[in-house]
Amino acid sequence: MSARQTIPDPVRAGLAQGWQVVSGAAQKADIAWDCDVAVIGSGAGGGMAAELLAKAGLKVVIVEEGGLFSSSDFRLLESKAYAELYQECASRKTADKAISILQGRAVGGSTVVNWTSSFRTPPETLRWWQQKHGLAGLGEAQMQPWFEQAEARLGIGDWTAPPNPNNAVLERGCQTLGLRHARIRRNVKGCWNLGYCGMGCPTNAKQSMLVTTIPAALEKGARLLTRARVERLETEGDRIAAVGGRLLMSDGVYPSGYRFRIRARQVVLAAGAIGSPAIMLRSDLADRAGHTGKRTFLHPVALSAALMPERVEPFNGAPQTVYSDHFMHTQPLDGPLGYKLEVPPIHPLLASATFPGFGREQAALMAQLPHLHATLALLRDGFHPESRGGTVKLRGDGSPVLDYPLGEAEWDGVRRSWLTMAELQFAAGARQVMVLHENARLANSWAAAREQIAALPLKPLLARIVSAHVMGGMAMSDAPERGVVDENGRHWQWRNLTVADGSAFPTSVGANPQLSIYAFALRAASLLRERMA
Repeated sequence: MSARQTIPDPVRAGLAQGWQVVSGAAQKADIAWDCDVAVIGSGAGGGMAAELLAKAGLKVVIVEEGGLFSSSDFRLLESKAYAELYQECASRKTADKAISILQGRAVGGSTVVNWTSSFRTPPETLRWWQQKHGLAGLGEAQMQPWFEQAEARLGIGDWTAPPNPNNAVLERGCQTLGLRHARIRRNVKGCWNLGYCGMGCPTNAKQSMLVTTIPAALEKGARLLTRARVERLETEGDRIAAVGGRLLMSDGVYPSGYRFRIRARQVVLAAGAIGSPAIMLRSDLADRAGHTGKRTFLHPVALSAALMPERVEPFNGAPQTVYSDHFMHTQPLDGPLGYKLEVPPIHPLLASATFPGFGREQAALMAQLPHLHATLALLRDGFHPESRGGTVKLRGDGSPVLDYPLGEAEWDGVRRSWLTMAELQFAAGARQVMVLHENARLANSWAAAREQIAALPLKPLLARIVSAHVMGGMAMSDAPERGVVDENGRHWQWRNLTVADGSAFPTSVGANPQLSIYAFALRAASLLRERMA
């Protein structure tokens, strides 16, 4: 019997046992359901909320635009995974095409395809939210029980295995330069150390919503509707009365011709920091102060590539196990943008779409893939006075797009991070280094790299910027004039609407946000459960 056949598949087992799962693609009629709570989105926020509310005995319906896939479907193939598991086939971009955004689109959301890095919301971020946004109840001590609960539920713990050679480059460079660094905690159990986390976990080691909270909610009687695109929230008075939209065909793109309408006592909005504001805008339900979709923040990510003398095989092994926050703490929180250093895995398709160059030049670089390393710098946006983030807007067909102009504060952070990463990579023994910019070329020394970086023009589409973290757009606040929801995630105007995803954050987090979303969603859902009781 093959190893794959011996791996239990909780999704297929649950379907065989009678879970209430309906694929919109298979329907030949409109759907009309009633429930206690409609949860829109099944990612980090929606998954945590659905489990808690279903366990409370409430009738829960989970609505997901993506499809239901499981470990039996994951083949570690980029050509298959990006089309099935990502928004816009992993090709989502900002309005000016300058920033590529990776977001999940399947049952389990981005938790199915993230790299499992788990950080609590940094204490200085929580203090900023308290002091600048009036969120008095969200201090480190108040949030600690929610972090602990999420960590226990999802197996978040220290990664005790040695870092793979790709991450070891970052660790070695930090040691050489005397930079603070540490190991990353991960939400895994029995990890096989494959390195293909971004294509779905075939062993169910990753404790995503797909194998934890969604199955738990379904076992408690929740109903899951997939391939269902929410178009509008219907209102009655000051309440959301129903969730309505179109069922999609099996490609997940085109409508099937049938519709759904779900009446609910309460609605949990957890469609992500682009999807949630878009639903409110499509429904003509933007808050009166006009904050919906505004101050949407990314962690803009700059990258630097290096050719190492040794084989690092950046496609093998746990993708992120080492980080450095050294440059998060070298300036005031509202000063020049700080950045977190981490290491991405490198797989051919996504790398060829991201790395600069064309034709023979890029082919020559990709031919050295086993020796290719990259470091990323995750910029903490939203604290500097000129750091205003972006705006979620609607295209003519109602689909969302994020307009995210990069200003001087962000470009300054990009250049500083390039210099840091290039120096670090040479300190770790790199033969050649090249930051990801269309005009950059492989530099043979730190001095040559420094000179080249200083001369590179900082312009959209020349500098390669990416992001996998979207936050804000439905921000928490202490008053409706200053935000969209209160510190419990409850909408200031539509009082039976709770926002339970990263769109509720007033700024970027300054760390990989999945654990922050888990904890805040648990808190919001717990308070909702108390109100419904």
